[in-house]
Amino acid sequence: MTPAPIVVEVPGTRNDAINIMVRNKLTGVPVVRASDGKLMGIVSRRDIFRKFDEDQLSMIMKKGCVTIASDVPIEEAARILAVNRFHRLPVVEDGKLVGIITPTDLLKVIAKSSSKMIAGDVISTTCVTAYEEDPLSYIVAAMRISDVSALPVLNKAGNLTGILTDRDLFNDQISDEEAIKKLGVNDPKLAGLRNVLPLFYTALGKHEGSDRLARDYMIKNPITTFRKTPLPEVARIMIENDFGQLPVHGTGNELLGMIYDVDVLRAMVKE
Repeated sequence: MTPAPIVVEVPGTRNDAINIMVRNKLTGVPVVRASDGKLMGIVSRRDIFRKFDEDQLSMIMKKGCVTIASDVPIEEAARILAVNRFHRLPVVEDGKLVGIITPTDLLKVIAKSSSKMIAGDVISTTCVTAYEEDPLSYIVAAMRISDVSALPVLNKAGNLTGILTDRDLFNDQISDEEAIKKLGVNDPKLAGLRNVLPLFYTALGKHEGSDRLARDYMIKNPITTFRKTPLPEVARIMIENDFGQLPVHGTGNELLGMIYDVDVLRAMVKE
């Protein structure tokens, strides 16, 4: 686990959480009670933008979150993260937060393991895709409705030509002073804005009517993995490139699905 993780306190506001995330380049943080440090919940950027009109942090955060004790085997932590598709698992002792485990922490274990499982054993074959000529308004809506943060982009032949993440939507938006001011961020140069600003535009619908297309934002010729790639190798690719997902293809360039960091964790889960 990561001991003494960065937190936000209640009572607090939406902008308190946003500023913590921006300054520390995070997409979510545990929420603790200011008076005694007791874990009260978790707040992510998605929670904030689902309730963007709400200011009080206690009304935005997820309450009653799943936790784990520090003496529990890491295989159980992997199971909880994989089954629930969580990206944060607080470690609690006597009601107080002592650490946090993320998929990235466990990918490091898998990368050094001798697991025989392959990408094809765990990929999600049902994945939301985009077409190169799709307008940005569709892309934002598809991400919001399907609750995904990345879309493989296909050409007319159905071949994978790119990948589009919510961070990529941020490329030409950093100069928007209105957005930054509303987020309560004083320094527009903070790199952590990449973690929160794309969903600000989703919340306000500011991409609606844009004439920009998927191909204008996508990462071309993305790093991929094969169906038969061992999960330890998939874990290494994700760690080295700071990826949370990878497109998976077969022997050709056909897209078979997406593999996410929480899928890779199944290499540690005993069926």
